[in-house]
Amino acid sequence: MADKIKIYNGKIITPNHIINGGCLLIADGKIIEVSEHNIDHPGALEIDAKGKYISPGFIDIHVHGGGGHDFMDNTLEAFLGAAELHARHGTTALMPTTLSCEKDDLLATLDMYDIADKQNHKGAQFIGLHIEGPYFAINQRGAQDPRYIRPPIVDEYTEILSHSKNIKRWSAAPELKGALEFADYLRSKNVMVAIAHTDAIYEEVVAAYPHGFTHATHFYSAMSGVSRRNAFRYAGVIESAYLIDDMTVEIIADGVHLPAPLLKLVYKIKGADKTALITDAMRAAGMPPGESILGSKKNGLSVIIEDNVAKLPDRSAFAGSIATFDRLVANMVKLAEIPLVDAVKMASLTPARIINIDSSKGSLTAGKDADVVIFDEDINIYTTIVSGRIVYSSANIYQPI
Repeated sequence: MADKIKIYNGKIITPNHIINGGCLLIADGKIIEVSEHNIDHPGALEIDAKGKYISPGFIDIHVHGGGGHDFMDNTLEAFLGAAELHARHGTTALMPTTLSCEKDDLLATLDMYDIADKQNHKGAQFIGLHIEGPYFAINQRGAQDPRYIRPPIVDEYTEILSHSKNIKRWSAAPELKGALEFADYLRSKNVMVAIAHTDAIYEEVVAAYPHGFTHATHFYSAMSGVSRRNAFRYAGVIESAYLIDDMTVEIIADGVHLPAPLLKLVYKIKGADKTALITDAMRAAGMPPGESILGSKKNGLSVIIEDNVAKLPDRSAFAGSIATFDRLVANMVKLAEIPLVDAVKMASLTPARIINIDSSKGSLTAGKDADVVIFDEDINIYTTIVSGRIVYSSANIYQPI
């Protein structure tokens, strides 16, 4: 790891504009200066960006794996392999995410996180665990295993939360019996609560919001929209997220889970400050098409990878994302036709704010962690730097240190 790095001759992306010909100085893993001009920095490793973009690293707050690995494989190889795969695509920080499973398997994932976190020197940094499930509406389970879907169980979730201090987020359905008490307990432990795999109607979302259900997991996927009950129409979670101004959402901008018109709609209504990009990637991210497994190798679900998405074997529904973050940003620019500055904000500062780490991550600001990516006009990643360490470079001149 170089103690000092200078990146110059690039277009620095800030939350509000782009600095042409900018220079970024890094020392001891932190950003120490951002300048519109080249600055002398004696003893620094110098990187000529050659006119490419210098961007804050991408922050993935919902990802299950990649590169042939799933975090629920519960192996060191899986954790480190997935982190390295996503770093090659511009992710500098990520939140390993679980699926609904046996409690013992979940506890094993929590334990492996602790082990892997200490040895993760070549991949995207781990920033806490995201538990997705098993407290979901059975009708909105998606590809989650129905054997494990159930309402919140007090003894169970208190045990899980006491098992690890690294749980930072938990996604659940707010309309279930005991869900509001569950959310209150999570908040008391400084764990973020998110709405997911839910049949809630607007009135239930409004009631749940003060209890901490302020964020919508993989917006549009596995959640209610307008429905009819006894001939009367009800607004669902989708409409609720639009109507509640301060509710944040996350989207899988792979162009498949959400096509261009919906990407445009989310941006138009929620904007870059309330919308985070996520990969929600499973193990097949970065892998060729064909058969794969959603979840752990031990008891995961067989899926088919085709058309840039994972599908159930009968092709009746999507079964997971194979996105990488570089493609998400590119899609927002090309498909949703939004400014690059806003696409990058949705990939960096907005997710950092949602999980409350924006004091140290999310923008190229003096004093923050030196999480940086360099990419070209097509969002092809050339260099990824995590806390001042070059973990990936496509050019021979920038070798990992």
